[in-house]
Amino acid sequence: MGSDKGLLRIGSRRLIDIVLEAIRPLFAEVVIVSNDPAAYAESGAPIVPDRVPGKGPLGGLHAALCGSRFPYTFCIACDMPLVSPAVVAHLCALAPGYDAVVPEWGAGWEPLHAVYSRSCLPHVERMIREDRLRVDELLSAVRVRRVAAEEFRPLDPTLRSFTNVNTPDDLEAARCILAQGEAACGS
Repeated sequence: MGSDKGLLRIGSRRLIDIVLEAIRPLFAEVVIVSNDPAAYAESGAPIVPDRVPGKGPLGGLHAALCGSRFPYTFCIACDMPLVSPAVVAHLCALAPGYDAVVPEWGAGWEPLHAVYSRSCLPHVERMIREDRLRVDELLSAVRVRRVAAEEFRPLDPTLRSFTNVNTPDDLEAARCILAQGEAACGS
């Protein structure tokens, strides 16, 4: 997209603000992982930088787990403005007894819309040291509760929660859905 996707706007709201608005009621604490704290200062959430910069999403997951005060942390990418609070709550309810709870649907794993236990930290730290940065590799090293599409489809029939805004067309589709609803936008 050529810029920080969390700062893209749908109307007067940034993508990060739309995501925060959806998930804040579910959690006692919401933290943003960013190496540009000034860009997110107006969000009202604490901002945690990567502890090991340049390690991509795995580095962000590491920062989130290190910055969390809780045994489980829900992690979501800032470019998922159609997130369903019901889906997030369902994933969190499944967490006890697992190291990670990760949705899996037609596009594969959705590791940046998932719940992680602090027990993942040693694995994440080892992977960062070894420069093995694929989050899906972490999932093969921990106890994962796979959540198939059929399980959360009753909560999100069109699976819109997992829509990433990766292109201008994706941004326009999200704008339409948030403004007019899925039926009006042909989704």
